[in-house]
Amino acid sequence: MYSEPLLEVKQLKKYYTIDQGWFKPRKVVKAVDDVSFTVYKGETFALVGESGCGKSTTGRTILRLHDPTSGQIVFAGREISGLSYSEMRRLRRKMQMVFQDPYASLNPKKTIRQILTEPLRVHGVASPTERVKQAVRILEIVGLSEYHLDRYPHEFSGGQRQRIGIAKAVILHPELIVADEPVSALDVSIQSQVINLLLKLQREFSLTYVFISHDLGVVRHISDRVAVMYLGKVVEVAATEEIFASPKHPYTKALLSAVPAAHPDEKRERILLTGDVPSPVNPPPGCAFHPRCPSCMEICRTAAPPMVNAGEHHVVACHLYN
Repeated sequence: MYSEPLLEVKQLKKYYTIDQGWFKPRKVVKAVDDVSFTVYKGETFALVGESGCGKSTTGRTILRLHDPTSGQIVFAGREISGLSYSEMRRLRRKMQMVFQDPYASLNPKKTIRQILTEPLRVHGVASPTERVKQAVRILEIVGLSEYHLDRYPHEFSGGQRQRIGIAKAVILHPELIVADEPVSALDVSIQSQVINLLLKLQREFSLTYVFISHDLGVVRHISDRVAVMYLGKVVEVAATEEIFASPKHPYTKALLSAVPAAHPDEKRERILLTGDVPSPVNPPPGCAFHPRCPSCMEICRTAAPPMVNAGEHHVVACHLYN
């Protein structure tokens, strides 16, 4: 079913310390806590969950925009979690990111010509003339033209800016792109265009995506496999259709129950979770989801559930299946 792995994340942790001042102990925020998954070449692997669950931090740590606290990140068979800045700089040509906010991710003082040719210049790719030709070529692929080269980011709409951000990520022909909520800041009418563009680029450039989103409708359309995160941990991983047809974890079931029905006559049971999301500074013992779980058992309050098989290529961290 799957090709060879491109990215392997093993027991990844990213903790932040909070200094409370004199004579007070520091607090630790467990933003990413013991996360493991594998991304295969050519697939779109989605990370989903509520805001604050750690999915964006996971994506940025994979690319070493944040240094991991512990764990392993293996890219194309090479361990990269301990590489130096200069070593990572050479590797970044193969690993790029599309950011959520198209208004903040582009330098407002630079023209589109400068924005697109800068990655090529930094990595010593081609001559100045050829760099401009490549910039024009990638602009045309994403739906813009040579006419836009000498404009500034503020002269474009949000959808056009995101196309430029995607062009900047793709121009180096990377193997892996981490797309962090790439359509959440766009109008609904524009979202489908950008999603279709991402799919087109994936086919054309043989790209592999880690797609981060809270929009399960978008995730169902674009992804091959889905990992569900809750409070810094992965609680379920399966093929996209398997997740939507047969979710196992109570949190996944609650998330899917909130997705609007495609047909007004469709009956769907809405699962309402009680209580608030616990703080990553002081996570609950045992299963992190147990204070809100409708199926909570006594063991859930004291023991963290291990990942177990719940079907073919389907794993879940829940005592209901252990």
